[in-house]
Parts: sequence; structure tokens; C-alpha cells
Amino acid sequence: MAKLRPLGGNILVKRVEAETKTKSGIVLPDSAKEKPKRGKVLAVGDGKRLENGEKAPFTVKKGDEVLFTSYAGTEIKIDGEEVLIMSEDDVLAVVES
Repeated sequence: MAKLRPLGGNILVKRVEAETKTKSGIVLPDSAKEKPKRGKVLAVGDGKRLENGEKAPFTVKKGDEVLFTSYAGTEIKIDGEEVLIMSEDDVLAVVES
């Protein structure tokens, strides 16, 4: 994948794969799959600039698995792979194991 560095308070996220079966075992066609609202952080920007001129530290880091809002970010394709560029504000939670 091409190198992409988000700017400011933005992050680059790759969605996790959508479920192909329901819990009861029914196979879902592509048209019935819901786009997951979960993904892995691939890169972070250099931080959102605060009113006092300082940069706010990120609460997420590269490699974190996150949950985000339904309409978060902008989908782009890089080398045939779909990724999202979104604001860190669109992240609802970090998945911890």
C-alpha cells in the first residue's frame, strides 16, 4: 500500500471484514452485509492544533482497534484497498482485549 500520512487531528483506518454469516449460520450475500463500524488504525496525524497553538496528543495509536460512528470519515482507495480518513473525534471507543 502507498504511504499515506494523515494531517492534523486525522487518522487512517482500515475497516475489519464484514461478517459473512449470522450467528444462526445463515450466509449473507454482499448486498445484505452492513459495513462494519470497526477498524484498525493504520496511521495518525501530528495532532489537532489547540487555541493556544499547542498540539493535542492523540488518544489512539497505530495498531489500535477502534469503533467509530456510522458516517465517519471519507472512504478512499489506495492500491485497490479501501481505507477511511477520519477525525479522531469520530472514534467512539478503543477495543481492548
